Amino acid sequence: MTYRLTQYAHGGGCACKIPPGELESVVAGLVGGTPPDGPGELLVGLDDGDDAAVVRILADTAVVATADFFTPVLDDPYDWGRVAAANALSDVYAMGGTPVVAVNLLGWPRDVLPMELAARVLAGGLDVAREAGCHVAGGHSVDDPEPKYGMAVTGVADPAALMRNDAGVAGVPLTLTKPLGIGVLNSRHKQTGESFPEAVAAMTTLNRDASAAALKAGVVCATDVTGFGLLGHLHKLARASGVTARVDASAVPYLDGARDALAAGYVSGGTRRNLDWVRPHLDAGSVTEDELLLLADAQTSGGLLVAGELPGWPVIGSLVPRRADGVTLAVR
Repeated sequence: MTYRLTQYAHGGGCACKIPPGELESVVAGLVGGTPPDGPGELLVGLDDGDDAAVVRILADTAVVATADFFTPVLDDPYDWGRVAAANALSDVYAMGGTPVVAVNLLGWPRDVLPMELAARVLAGGLDVAREAGCHVAGGHSVDDPEPKYGMAVTGVADPAALMRNDAGVAGVPLTLTKPLGIGVLNSRHKQTGESFPEAVAAMTTLNRDASAAALKAGVVCATDVTGFGLLGHLHKLARASGVTARVDASAVPYLDGARDALAAGYVSGGTRRNLDWVRPHLDAGSVTEDELLLLADAQTSGGLLVAGELPGWPVIGSLVPRRADGVTLAVR
């Protein structure tokens, strides 16, 4: 029997995230307070919605910790495992860290889907972690009505060379290291069963090389582009850094087939919520609604968005002084 894993979940990949506006209200009460009396110094926490937590444990060593999991974004269990692992590892790379060890997070409807498929999911995650040079040591699993998979990842970083989303300054270019369009193609895959190898290749590509290039270039501000879309993640970066981000829509790269999928109506609810969330902070000029939907497309295991220029990757805009009207995003 052939199982289409995407049909066993209400959403897929990072498009099933809790909407950013709702999430921020939920975690608002967790910010600040008296630090615990324990080892280490918290360098990056919840304050600006960064990609991972960072705790300095030695003068030249910080621990980077993150967790990420989601429902099936692909029907193939092995590829879904690969995508989920690459996505979880990305949060460490986005902070300028190196993954060291990961543990699996698995939810599985054991009375509905064979455990053999779960084994293929875990195999995909293991192979990508090995590609990253990251150990995988156990994890946690639960009987769940929907299949879910991801990883909790721990890495290390130099506390003097972190990439944070609150460190952007006016006058630097913005570089994007993977094309957009993953969300609309995944939506089309979920609804039709069509395969898009280019999207799979993008989602399973580690952000390791992009992170290393950014650190080599002296970049101090970056984030990765996942469920909140390019506009959502860029809004968070610009807001945290006290600047406005200008985006040249014509310079943003897209996967083949992305525009066709948009035209055919394969837009997730998560993408529409992303655009609704940033719209009050957005000067869209004459850019069309369809173009804005692509810029807000909920990505899964997307690329890095870097405040700096990286050779070999496209510059899609720049950071400029903060506008007096409070606009964080200006698209042209």
